[in-house]
Amino acid sequence: MVRFLWQKINYLLIGILLFALLASCQPTAPTAESPSPAETTAATPAATQAQTAPALPVAYVDRELETPAQLPPLPYAYEALEKVIDAETMKLHHDKHHAAYVNNLNDALKKHTELQNRSVESLLRDLNNVPEDIRNTVRNNGGGHLNHTIFWQLMSPKGGGEPTGAIATEINQTFGSFDAFKKQFNEAGAKQFGSGWVWLVRNPQGQLQIVPTPNQDNPIAEGSYPIMGNDVWEHAYYLKYRNRRAEYLEKWWNIVNWSEVNKRAQVK
Repeated sequence: MVRFLWQKINYLLIGILLFALLASCQPTAPTAESPSPAETTAATPAATQAQTAPALPVAYVDRELETPAQLPPLPYAYEALEKVIDAETMKLHHDKHHAAYVNNLNDALKKHTELQNRSVESLLRDLNNVPEDIRNTVRNNGGGHLNHTIFWQLMSPKGGGEPTGAIATEINQTFGSFDAFKKQFNEAGAKQFGSGWVWLVRNPQGQLQIVPTPNQDNPIAEGSYPIMGNDVWEHAYYLKYRNRRAEYLEKWWNIVNWSEVNKRAQVK
């Protein structure tokens, strides 16, 4: 009887031991890892986007060009710049060429009335979203209207000489001297193939830079602010200078309105 009980106890102990061994061999469920801070950051979308800088007025230092466009009056008489640009050229340039840009722009915008309350600057900064059927018209004629509105203000019968004030300091710091700046500016204007403009701009990095643009393109399309510019289309000088663009560029400095240039250089 005793032997029988010991056998039962041994069988029980062996069963318990086998059960324990089997249980210890079973795989345990994996523990989920907590994401690292870097992974959490990457998976979380940015809450807000960086605020873009406000668009600056370009046609004037204190306001943009409105639409429908209007031809601005010259700030002086046709003959006022005679020492550099003859009266007939000024009359044709302003009353015919600039007026044509204004009229062509307005005609194009009549096809898309939703654009008529926007400034010329905003249209040129956002050309990709201007309807394709009028995009080139807006680019060429809106640009022509803006460029010439700036251009008339940059000249004065009392202008000329060397710059003074803040713009003089900045030109010297950037280009070494006014003479060096003027040489680079004239060279860029002379080398502009065909029609176009040469500009002194403040680039997106806040630095002064000389850039040419073709046709009626304005530097704002590339994110730069035009401080001063000269028109190198032949209609700007051909009656008096014929094909002597370099001579026109050199003499143009005698009518530069440095007071206006200084104002534009301070726009930020």
